[in-house]
Amino acid sequence: MHKKLRLGMVGGGQGAFIGAVHRIAAQLDNAYELVCGAFSSNPEKSKASGEMLGLAPERVYASYQELFEREKQLPEDQRVQVISIVTPNHVHFEPAMLAMQNGFHVILDKPMTYSLEEALELRNVANQTGMLFCLTHTYTGYPMVKEARQLVASGKLGKIRKVYVEYPQGWLSTFAEGGENKQASWRTNPEQSGKAGGMGDIGTHAFNLAEYVSGLEVTQLCADINIVVEGRQLDDDGAAFLRFNNGASGVLMATQIAAGEENNVKIRVYGEKGGLEWQQEIANTLQVKWLDRPAEIYRTGGGYTTSFAQHNTRTPAGHPEGYLEAFANLYRNFALCVTAALEGTEAKPEWQDYPGIEEGVRGMAFIEHVVASGKSENKWTDFTI
Repeated sequence: MHKKLRLGMVGGGQGAFIGAVHRIAAQLDNAYELVCGAFSSNPEKSKASGEMLGLAPERVYASYQELFEREKQLPEDQRVQVISIVTPNHVHFEPAMLAMQNGFHVILDKPMTYSLEEALELRNVANQTGMLFCLTHTYTGYPMVKEARQLVASGKLGKIRKVYVEYPQGWLSTFAEGGENKQASWRTNPEQSGKAGGMGDIGTHAFNLAEYVSGLEVTQLCADINIVVEGRQLDDDGAAFLRFNNGASGVLMATQIAAGEENNVKIRVYGEKGGLEWQQEIANTLQVKWLDRPAEIYRTGGGYTTSFAQHNTRTPAGHPEGYLEAFANLYRNFALCVTAALEGTEAKPEWQDYPGIEEGVRGMAFIEHVVASGKSENKWTDFTI
């Protein structure tokens, strides 16, 4: 990349957790320069956030509508090029739609929208405008997750038969939304989060990881969803049986009331000849287990890994790479693709390996179907879009 891409941000102002994560990810490879933002629905808070970030006052806006209107009037070599949207779910669709309609590429925090209907409309906008779109399903950015995907795709495990994916958290084991916890308040509020709580917040990560690593698509699911903590409005615990398009079956578990757990994402995939296992808390390690020979341990930074893993590896073997680096891999790959589009060159397959609009639509369909199945007596639900 010869020049930094000019980045704008919607949301992510003072006190926002995920906004800071996005900014670190954007800066890690020197691929972006944050030039503008509408950091809060409160104009004064947006102004204060921009000042904290050292932005020119005239490019800190009171609303995302003002941001798009003012930025598109600037000369082409000055205006923002990529918009990062880091707001609660109910403020995903409109800024993403307007950004693309005004000629800006979009990076959006997951899940993609508030509803499946909004997701389908956003896909139409992306197709009509031709703007590039990245959805930050962080766990696909880990080198060993990419190695796992390539191992499955190579056929070395044989036909895939079974997929297990789990995401246990414990941070909502109590009624945290009853106090001053802003994250708990909006994530458990159906007016801001949508029709799912835990299944929308972390279940979509597990679903995306299952499809990404296996290379398969879910065709049916059978779900059980629960509200464990008294007074909560949305699910905080659930599980689903899965059926995939090659005949494989799977199990997905996502819970936010597993007391003592942090973010212990884990996936296991088994084929006719062997299986693999990856866990975020030991993210540099991929276990590969064979039917007829000893198990193997793949490590981040090993010279034997594929080009996809190597492209997303930043440090020598034995040096831990984690959440921020995985997040940054998505930002960097997207920057490489945007730059290629601007220069009229072809993006390499390794660069194009980031979640996009289709993954976003499928994630919203997962929410729709898992909630419908969880509430229905007729448990098996066809996964349609």
